Amino acid sequence: MVEIGKFNKLKVLRQADFGYFLDAETGETDDDILLPNRSTLGKTVTINDEIDVFIYKDSKDRLTATFAKPLAEVYQLAYLKVVSVTDIGAFVDFGLERDLFVPIKEQNYILVEGNSYLFYIYVDKTNRLAASTFIDDYLDNTEDYLVGTDVEGIVYGFQTNGSVMVAIDSKFRGVILKNEYYNRIIPGETIKLRVKKHFEDGKMSLTPRKVAVDERLALEDVILKYLQEHDGTMPYNDKSSPEDIKAEFHQSKNYFKNALGGLMRNNLITQDETGTKLK
Repeated sequence: MVEIGKFNKLKVLRQADFGYFLDAETGETDDDILLPNRSTLGKTVTINDEIDVFIYKDSKDRLTATFAKPLAEVYQLAYLKVVSVTDIGAFVDFGLERDLFVPIKEQNYILVEGNSYLFYIYVDKTNRLAASTFIDDYLDNTEDYLVGTDVEGIVYGFQTNGSVMVAIDSKFRGVILKNEYYNRIIPGETIKLRVKKHFEDGKMSLTPRKVAVDERLALEDVILKYLQEHDGTMPYNDKSSPEDIKAEFHQSKNYFKNALGGLMRNNLITQDETGTKLK
């Protein structure tokens, strides 16, 4: 039987002006699948040949074949771009003529036209290919990544406590705890991370922070740049509120204090009750 959303090896039965008909192995002529001329991609097709083609449904709901390679096959995860958003759902670029539909009920968060997200490809009740943002069930846990390893992840949602759900290499589950990030993070965003530890269930605890000394040095550079751009002064010091520091520098107060301490040890700044100044 033909598998929708996958490459199938099918026999070429006959040729028409507009393309070739392929044997769907159902024994019914009406079920033969059309390979349109435009979908041959210039390849030579001969009657009785067995060819590998991708099968999907066209805009008229007919099974259609193509030599084109989509960005993913059915039952796979793929990072796809949203090309339009409508009242009934969104459409994403799949690499073929027809875009993939993402029903409203399969959207775990608001999709934005032009942005890319991680989707699971499936066959719906009408045998059409569709996509879903609910991907957690299709990811695995792993302890193969050593603590301290640099990884890259795609955000695919948020837990109720504010922790960020991240897919590593589009295969494995990871989480960024709420106290590990200070910048705004959005679904579909690709983030460079570091493995902090492994939870008992195998899920990875991740952090966007560098190791402590690198984090401090990077923040020192940010503070110096801020001072240089504000006439050598700022209203923030080691007594400033955590909320003010987070809003301006996207860091915790503890990291901010450590960076100020490093700059003072290097005799680059001074602090008083009004804030911080360049020397």
